[in-house]
Amino acid sequence: MDYNVIRAFFRWCTIINGGLLIVASLVIRFGGDWFFGMHNKWIPITEDSFHLAVYILLGFFKIIVIVFNLVPSIALVIIGIRRSESGDA
Repeated sequence: MDYNVIRAFFRWCTIINGGLLIVASLVIRFGGDWFFGMHNKWIPITEDSFHLAVYILLGFFKIIVIVFNLVPSIALVIIGIRRSESGDA
């Protein structure tokens, strides 16, 4: 597979997953009561437990996006800079 395709893949994965993280955070921030009410109908849970679970899940998702999307994307950019400096194409 071509180096540029892999770099573009990780760049778009970072953009898409970062966007999903932002949207999820905004939904929780501005629609938290509605979101809690909807889930409380399915699973009886206290509001404090719900907020803790959402906080943990969003934090875990953020770590996953950073480790599996952003870091490889940055590494590929660094490799690309080094490749162009050494003349490898």
